[in-house]
Amino acid sequence: MTKLDPAVLSGLPRLDSAITDALKTLATCDLANAIEATAVRLRNEGYVDSTVRCLFPELAPLLGYALTLRVKTGDPPIAESGYVERADWWDLFLNIPEPRLLVVKGEPSDAAAGSILGDVHAGVYRALGSVGVVTDGAVRDLPALRAMGFPVFAKHISVSHAYAHVVEVGMPVVIGGLEVRTGDLLHGDLHGVLSIPLQVASELPAIATRLKKHEQSIIDYCQSASFSVDGLKRLLDRRPE
Repeated sequence: MTKLDPAVLSGLPRLDSAITDALKTLATCDLANAIEATAVRLRNEGYVDSTVRCLFPELAPLLGYALTLRVKTGDPPIAESGYVERADWWDLFLNIPEPRLLVVKGEPSDAAAGSILGDVHAGVYRALGSVGVVTDGAVRDLPALRAMGFPVFAKHISVSHAYAHVVEVGMPVVIGGLEVRTGDLLHGDLHGVLSIPLQVASELPAIATRLKKHEQSIIDYCQSASFSVDGLKRLLDRRPE
């Protein structure tokens, strides 16, 4: 199994907990708007596409620093009936800053063949401090995962875990068109998952609040008795304060 050098983790940037707490209160759409306002990246970058969906939209937003895994599910082992559970990456996961999140890449040839997450693995991952799982592979035991309040974003659902086994830990992966590296800060809710650029993360809560206030003023004006097209144009021309 290919595994990230643990020494790399010591150099990962970490945000103050006050900032991460503030980011967790935001919706992904508001956070995306705030990131766009910084012009730190193109507007069509930094988020997963619709192939990876939120399975429990009623849950609160998740926020976590990623540890990436690559998993295969379709190929049976040569000598045994199943693969031995790999636990040698758990200590690596515990060295990720909190809140921590598992991002699991399914091998493209068999991503839908078997589940990489069920109720037992969710219990283990939660005990290790994971706030949820983002994967382009398959998951199962959905009622149990929902009852646990464990956020899951996935591409497939499967009744069986087939021959799921971890083959790579900590290397860059692409999930739903988004490249994720170990240590990336991800945010997700019912709309999807996006990556938060750490260099502007501390600015985003205030920017999001300002933009949301401006948006609400537009909505309120459109519902008011004084509405006019000219007035709306003037309002849209104003910069959010």
